[in-house]
Amino acid sequence: MTATLNVIFGPSGAGKTTYANAFARREAAVAFILDEWMARLYGPDIPAQVEYPWLVERVGRCEAQIWSTAAAVMATGTSVILDLGLMRKADRDRIREIAEAVELPLQWHFVTAPQDARRARVAERTQVHGKSFALQVTPDMFEFVEGVFEAPTPEELAGAIVSES
Repeated sequence: MTATLNVIFGPSGAGKTTYANAFARREAAVAFILDEWMARLYGPDIPAQVEYPWLVERVGRCEAQIWSTAAAVMATGTSVILDLGLMRKADRDRIREIAEAVELPLQWHFVTAPQDARRARVAERTQVHGKSFALQVTPDMFEFVEGVFEAPTPEELAGAIVSES
């Protein structure tokens, strides 16, 4: 049995984590959700005013550990799902290059939703702290991430599974 590297990406509040968890249950795969790792490992230490360098350093640490663990899971023949954000095309290209270098079967999943729906979901999730809550996302943080997100090109979407929630 060949394991597949399933990579989920999309804008903030699109439903990526919900999609990843449902996909993992349905396909008997292991999901690696960056926000969950960040919350578990660094949540108690998050400063009141998060500085970008502080965040980037910790995201890098989490991603390194996720890659290491995901590689071990895939070596057993079990597919994995990565929900790492991947807001920029360069981030997605980096994942593609890693997968191609080690000849991993790669399947992209683009999860999206209209901006107003995403903004409302993030606000509700932050207020309610429901099942999909991992990290506090303020309206300013949402707007910042909106400015960072680069919509996928048609070439990126070729062969991808697209889900609009």
